[in-house]
Amino acid sequence: MSTAATITTVNGGNRIQTYEDFVKVHGILLAASGVPQSLHRILFEKLSNETFDGGNFFQIEPVEDVEGRQRRLLFTSDFMAKDSNLFLVDHAWTFRLSDAYKQLQEVPGLAERMAALMCVDNDLDEEAESGGLDEIDTTKLSAVEIVEKEFCEVKEGGADALRWLELEELDVDDSMLVSLDLPSKFPELLALSLCGNKLENVEVVTKEITQLKHLRALWLNNNPVLEKGDSHMAATIHQCCSRLEIYNSHFTNNYGKWALGFCGGLYDKENPGHDLQSDLPLVSLTSLDLSNRMIRNLMNKAFSPAELPCLSYLNLRANSLDENSVSDLLELLRGFSNLRALEVDIPGPLGDGAVQILDSLPRLSSLNGVDASQILESEKSVVDSMLQPRLPEWTAGEPISDRVINAMWLFLMTYRLADEEKIDETSVWYVMDELGSALRHSDEPNFRVSPFLYLPEGNLASAVSYSILWPISNVQRGDECTRDFLFGIGEDKQRSARLSAWFHTPKNYFIREYEKHRMKLQSKKFHSPPVALSTSTTDTLCQSDGTALCVYTDIPQVEEFLTRAEFVITSEPKDADIIWTSMQVDEEMKKAAGLNDQQIINQFPFEACLVMKHHLAETIQKAYGSPEWLQPTYNLETELTQLIGDYCFRERDKLDNLWILKPWNMARTIDTTVTGNLSAIIRLMETGPKVCQKYIEHPALLKGKKFDLRYIVLVRSMNPLELFLADTFWVRLANNSYSLDKHSFFEYETHFTVMNYRGRLNHMKTSEFVKEFEKEHHVNWRDIHSRVMRMIRSVFESAAAVHPEMHSPTSRAMYGVDVMLDCNFRPKILEVTYCPDCTRACKYDTEPVINGGEIVKGTDFYNYVFGCLFLNETTHVSPL
Repeated sequence: MSTAATITTVNGGNRIQTYEDFVKVHGILLAASGVPQSLHRILFEKLSNETFDGGNFFQIEPVEDVEGRQRRLLFTSDFMAKDSNLFLVDHAWTFRLSDAYKQLQEVPGLAERMAALMCVDNDLDEEAESGGLDEIDTTKLSAVEIVEKEFCEVKEGGADALRWLELEELDVDDSMLVSLDLPSKFPELLALSLCGNKLENVEVVTKEITQLKHLRALWLNNNPVLEKGDSHMAATIHQCCSRLEIYNSHFTNNYGKWALGFCGGLYDKENPGHDLQSDLPLVSLTSLDLSNRMIRNLMNKAFSPAELPCLSYLNLRANSLDENSVSDLLELLRGFSNLRALEVDIPGPLGDGAVQILDSLPRLSSLNGVDASQILESEKSVVDSMLQPRLPEWTAGEPISDRVINAMWLFLMTYRLADEEKIDETSVWYVMDELGSALRHSDEPNFRVSPFLYLPEGNLASAVSYSILWPISNVQRGDECTRDFLFGIGEDKQRSARLSAWFHTPKNYFIREYEKHRMKLQSKKFHSPPVALSTSTTDTLCQSDGTALCVYTDIPQVEEFLTRAEFVITSEPKDADIIWTSMQVDEEMKKAAGLNDQQIINQFPFEACLVMKHHLAETIQKAYGSPEWLQPTYNLETELTQLIGDYCFRERDKLDNLWILKPWNMARTIDTTVTGNLSAIIRLMETGPKVCQKYIEHPALLKGKKFDLRYIVLVRSMNPLELFLADTFWVRLANNSYSLDKHSFFEYETHFTVMNYRGRLNHMKTSEFVKEFEKEHHVNWRDIHSRVMRMIRSVFESAAAVHPEMHSPTSRAMYGVDVMLDCNFRPKILEVTYCPDCTRACKYDTEPVINGGEIVKGTDFYNYVFGCLFLNETTHVSPL
């Protein structure tokens, strides 16, 4: 959970000695923590004495049946009443997100401790016990040795024709695969596993595999060839290997008895079966786990009560079954007279609720591991209690730091600091110690946890962070101690969807919601803005008597650089003809400043529909649906379900799945993150409202570096729409070469281009950029620029159509529009910023505006901006 901690100092920063001073300094923190007042004195005493006595009351133990990948916390004392005691939990790791990977690499022992705490070091322990990695590697047979050994046995007649071959994680590359000559040596192969190798050439792999005509199972998981997402390879293999039933762990449309027998444990390396329909009948099979097999149609000749008469346990989780209706599936399952235990996504292919499923399948005694009678007694479907936890995952040989980075989102908590002057812009993330991290989730927890900053010397410099643990219900010996990971968050804040960060929630439900969302967007047809109020262009503001226009501004650059004789700066807002301000001008502000309705203001009503990221996406989507120039964008505060569905859809279809999270209304990439981890996306909501946007994974580059372009748009009117684009734009380049290596996502200067505030400034002159870009990519910049111009006009047309209330005859404004090009040179809208941000960019840019390749100093910039907006001059601007 996220907490903003506000700090108040006392006694000039002297060390706190008394309980009274403790309460005075920590009053706001105590209130925010939720710790009952009756426990405040106990908290003070334990903090003062650094008392960590949790070991006297709790015990950590591994959870059964999860291969040591999760722990839980048990209460070992006899009894503890609600709100009767309190415990300090230390923070084992505290960091800013951008520093996480670096700290794991550089802080001695940190990665090892976190790996043990997060249960991602189990295989390392096993390797150590068996003599270490080096010993294992030296005794491991190579792929060539394994093939030769098997071939000799077959050739000498000591074994039947080989039907099952595993060549996993043996560094098999394309050339080695060809040299192994598997089709000639083992033409009767039924199952082949090449997981975790270095295969990457689609043509080579396809040619070798399609010669194995008897294959029933093929595993190419974790090979680079799959990262190419080549659907043609899969289609060719399926066509040529017509008996294939399992492909990369998923069932093909051709699955039958062999695939079902494999999932039921009948077929394996020791007993691969023969190239017949079945040599081991399914009639004796009692348990069948079909989870995560990407099955779309369960109506299969082999999957029937006649073939599986003894089936008592069935797991159908994570299969869409979208080719079957709910009624057909329930009818099929009712035919299995011995079926007593079922696992299935809820909501999912069998319906939206547990009670509904149990009513339709009355023979079931267990649904998703919960006793059927318990569910029926509750008279409702408690979906959360049936969700299976996400467990830390890793691949063999994966560096320990990478394992921790991937698993940490199951353990992290966060807070943000604030003193009496300002709130910290970057949230702090932390991992509780082993005791705190063993607390598992419950919708009805018996403990609560809250972060707390202790200021022993009464100031922020002395702050030490802890978590506070206390019972919120009575507990007794043997009870598991739990907490609510989403304390205070109900369905009005998307609780069920947010649980996807820690639990395997029903993917097909989210995918269906995403597809509804996508269809809704695709059905949108743009409607032109309302008929113009006037067909004439905006009038010039020149005074009839030739006197200068009075300008009031609170922006130093305008006051300094606006030097044209037609304008004069005034310090009195009420005397001004033009108000050019960085403040929001509302009715209250007008009244306080004595403004009137005839004064021209440098902002339009409801311009938030453009300059706030979530409103910008909503405005465009309402007008255009999903134009190609807007990346798929979701407001996480309202569209998390649809985002999860999009993520799962892409994961299922092996599409790019990298996303960027941006705060609604922060600049300079503050609190902006690039990630492909779904748990991370959901957890990052805790640091403030965000949009989640599909990352442009393959942008156009200049000399290998990412860049974006800031265009200046001058708006004279929203109705009729009068837009002018400054002939110049800012080119902002990243400092590092672009990379999609997962470690690079922690490198600010690789993926972000706004270096005015962090890192080295890396801008280019417009003319130089255009020349270099055309030379490198062999394109005509005019063609690209015309597409950019059309896109920018479309953005403002969206606002005019969706929000006609933006029109105001006394408004004229300047906006910055940030644009990126993808690798096909198609423009993508990033964001629109309002006037003060544009002028701020000018302030920090060493070369503020570039016109025709020549530097135009700040004076000229504001002179031509004001000339265009208020005198209707068109020098240095192009109409859109």
